[in-house]
Amino acid sequence: MLKFLGQKLRGLLGRGKIDEKSLEELEKLFYEADLGASRSAALAEHVRKLYRKNPSISTEEVFEQIKKVLLAEIDSPPLAKKEISSPQVVLIVGVNGNGKTTTIAKLAYRAKKEGKRVLIGAADTFRAAAIDQLEKWAEMIDVPLVRGKPGSDAAAVAFDAIEAAKSRGCDVVFIDTAGRLHTKGDLMQELEKIRRVCGKAHAEAPHETWLILDATIGQNGIEQAKAFHGFTPLTGLVLTKMDGTAKGGAAISIQKELGLPICYIGTGERVEALEPFDPNAYVEALLSAT
Repeated sequence: MLKFLGQKLRGLLGRGKIDEKSLEELEKLFYEADLGASRSAALAEHVRKLYRKNPSISTEEVFEQIKKVLLAEIDSPPLAKKEISSPQVVLIVGVNGNGKTTTIAKLAYRAKKEGKRVLIGAADTFRAAAIDQLEKWAEMIDVPLVRGKPGSDAAAVAFDAIEAAKSRGCDVVFIDTAGRLHTKGDLMQELEKIRRVCGKAHAEAPHETWLILDATIGQNGIEQAKAFHGFTPLTGLVLTKMDGTAKGGAAISIQKELGLPICYIGTGERVEALEPFDPNAYVEALLSAT
């Protein structure tokens, strides 16, 4: 991931002369920022046309035009307002290391702060450590947790969590799943089973299926999203690790290719460090000089 895309772009555009070599460098910078090959080429071509039309255009004017193009690309569709009977079931999926468990705690904490009654289902029975970690988070934010024994049927835990949420009058239940590798078909099929069982426990559940995605992994995130989307249709994305030098340029490609809304971004380890996705702030961060 390129550390300071904005800084590099300003250095390149500030030379005062944009020729074919400069445009090739420009396209490379966009590509290194994880914007994808076709999008990088299109952006470089857009800059070419700007200079042809107005050779004396300023660097800041070019930046504003780039921002407009990126904002149009990342125009995330609004989260659909669905009429459902409580509880809302949110299935959380993602690969190990993407910050899934921590993000579930953040989502639960945020929902609780909004006045909702929340429950967490620890259906990642593949790893005992994952259950223990989620249990610690649940205790810290004072949210009830339904868990199973390590190695037990993950779908059964999801079913029990939804039943518990219904009996306790909860508004929302977040269900964790094993941090499975998207290349392992048997584990992905288990995820598909969890989805089916959720529907048996509560009408049309899961009502949301969110993929937790590490903003630093670049174009590999697109392959992850496509694979998960194929087994259990996704309804949204949550980007993590947006607090450091990572700018998450791949999010534009993922959103554009799959048409999925980016729901939240994680900006740190604290339980409060989760924000609704703001396209303007995102593009500003992507093109930041610092």
